[in-house]
Amino acid sequence: MTGLGMLRKLAMLLALVLALGTVLPGPVLAVQPDEMLDDPALEARARELSKGLRCLVCQNENIDDSNASLARDLRLMVRERLVAGDSDEEVVAFLVDRYGEFVLLQPTTGGWNWLLWAAGPLLFVLAVVTGGIYIRNRSRAAPATEAGLTPEEKARLEEILRG
Repeated sequence: MTGLGMLRKLAMLLALVLALGTVLPGPVLAVQPDEMLDDPALEARARELSKGLRCLVCQNENIDDSNASLARDLRLMVRERLVAGDSDEEVVAFLVDRYGEFVLLQPTTGGWNWLLWAAGPLLFVLAVVTGGIYIRNRSRAAPATEAGLTPEEKARLEEILRG
């Protein structure tokens, strides 16, 4: 293969890669450079905390991945509290006090939340027990018998069949 043919193939490959790069989106990070802290240790703590906090707009996305303006406000709030010297627990407690436990992606098991955590397994056990009782009662039940023909019906049937 000549040098020109190889160069042409490389150019086509580069054009294909660039075209795919514009069509197929890569990972989009919601955290903007102006939000990041200068201290790498504090920024790492902020990122770790953000992974466990729910975007109140997107609801199933953490605030680090969300592009919503409220998620940005929450990210900035987390960083402000960390710069002010709050511990991780204090930052989370501040946000929970302000927005409720819904802001946590992994809610606590305390208070009335234990009922939500236990509801799935309890309903499963209830379904298994109910199914077992139903099956046991069905197997103990006497089989349904068909009622035979009365003598008048037998006579009428024979008359029709001879007929």
